[in-house]
Amino acid sequence: MQQGEIELQDFGPDHIEGAVALSRQENWPHRPQDWQMALQLSSGAVALDDQRRVAGTILVTPYGWDCAMINMVIVDRNARGKGLGRRLMEQAFALAGDRPLRLVATADGMPLYQKLGFVPSGTILQHQGNVVALGAPKGVEVASANDVPNIKALDRDAYGADREALIDALAERGEFALIRRNGAIEAYAVIRPFGRGEVIGPVIAENADDAKALIGFFAAARPGAFLRVDTDSRTGIAGWLAEIGLVHVGGGVAMDRPAKNGLEQARPKVYALANQALG
Repeated sequence: MQQGEIELQDFGPDHIEGAVALSRQENWPHRPQDWQMALQLSSGAVALDDQRRVAGTILVTPYGWDCAMINMVIVDRNARGKGLGRRLMEQAFALAGDRPLRLVATADGMPLYQKLGFVPSGTILQHQGNVVALGAPKGVEVASANDVPNIKALDRDAYGADREALIDALAERGEFALIRRNGAIEAYAVIRPFGRGEVIGPVIAENADDAKALIGFFAAARPGAFLRVDTDSRTGIAGWLAEIGLVHVGGGVAMDRPAKNGLEQARPKVYALANQALG
């Protein structure tokens, strides 16, 4: 396959079948529905070979003008080493405009991202497995539609970007739980179908105890179910996740462009990502 035979096009619904095949090649768990959700929130590009097969993918998920996540970056193994990854990234830069960029890098992708100006900002740990039987925690309740505007405001404050479109997409597919004190929402979490089972995230909380209570609320209702949580290593909940049956199976490196210049929160508030692709 010659590099000149590769054509880049806008990523559309007709490309999802080929994208699923690529992600399966990488042992990623994404179902067609997971790609559809990502595409609903994103714009992107696909690389097509001379047989019109999908040889590469990339998506850009904007969160207002605050930032954008670059995700679902895959290059077919037969097309690697020929600059296709860089071409896809350049297309992503054009789609993102002037937004600051975030991504979660695999080991294979890190060298390219560093050459393109991305700087490591954290380590993401993927935990998954069949959850053990748990008692239901106190103080957690199911959210209602009336709570969504306040959930969006809480999320914006914790994440530092406007993720209203993501929250709406999660509301279409998942279930929200929250912790309310003195009439105010102090923490929330979402569970939705994803991959081999369900993923819990985002989880937004002021402290680890509240984050564990939210995760435990969903886990207690699903003894033995296959669940996934993607957490930053700095949250301190990784050991507890392993104790409840969600073992560490991998992850990636969070990266930013430009660098955050050390502007870290005094304590974490984002205890779990929507998933590694969506942040």
